[in-house]
Amino acid sequence: MIGGVDIGGTKIAVGVVDQQGHILAKKECPTEVPRGFDHAMRQVAALLVQCVEQSEGKLRGIGIGCAGPVDRVTGTLGNVNNLVGWQGGNPLEVLAREFGVPAAMENDADAAALGELYWGGGGKKTRFLYVTIGTGIGVSVILDGKVYRGVDGCHPEIGHHILDASGPCCSCGVRGCWESLAAGPAMVAWLRENAPAAYDNRHLSAREICARAEDSDEWARRAVDREAYYLGLGLANLITLFAPETIVLGGSVMKSAHLFLERMHEVIRQNCRLVPAHRVEISLASLGADAGLIGAAQVWQHRFERGGG
Repeated sequence: MIGGVDIGGTKIAVGVVDQQGHILAKKECPTEVPRGFDHAMRQVAALLVQCVEQSEGKLRGIGIGCAGPVDRVTGTLGNVNNLVGWQGGNPLEVLAREFGVPAAMENDADAAALGELYWGGGGKKTRFLYVTIGTGIGVSVILDGKVYRGVDGCHPEIGHHILDASGPCCSCGVRGCWESLAAGPAMVAWLRENAPAAYDNRHLSAREICARAEDSDEWARRAVDREAYYLGLGLANLITLFAPETIVLGGSVMKSAHLFLERMHEVIRQNCRLVPAHRVEISLASLGADAGLIGAAQVWQHRFERGGG
């Protein structure tokens, strides 16, 4: 059995996965970022113990996917936008010591991409992009069947490429990056700022906005249309840059993908003129809501059994 830990800005998923990518047991908890890294690791360890006991097997190793930037070799967290105050924490070191097994860690987008590539809809394609859209936006680039890594082995932060230099300020320090315009919180921020004063914006979330849009709420529909436009624009840039065979979309916002897909494809058609964009297959993560967790387990298998770097 392989332990999987998927650390996001909103929730943490923990589970046990077999060698074929099937989840044997899983638990979730809110990330509770303000309570700090050590609190989160205690939560993760307790949940993983429960999953191992439920599965009645032996843990061979632990794979971790975490919102980036992260140092995949040392396991140290960088200045992660959605995990404020956790910089310098080391999930890999903590969990390997706690459970006495080898551990491996990747950026959460790379983890989910590896899961989809080997156990999901990636079909072991050689030119493959995975885009996760949730609290943030993460992109993994698979070229020649391998995770593309930048200078010093870093993960390229494609979610922060700039779409509108006059757009909203992002915690990354720039204005109008893709994440600031199209991640889940961007929908909420736009609606709060633009809806009339009488509009009920209490308890708003991306999920709630999508539900309201389905219920014919005009302002929620405007927020969804804006979201689809910027998602399409960012994807158009990726298609022009990489001309991949396949783009797989995952993350919590894509649970309501049917609200966005038509507009997204329209924007892609309008903005991709120099590459055969119509040949690029765009699909939803076949591993669904568990893509991050299953991908985290694949991180361990990729590192220790496939010899992935």
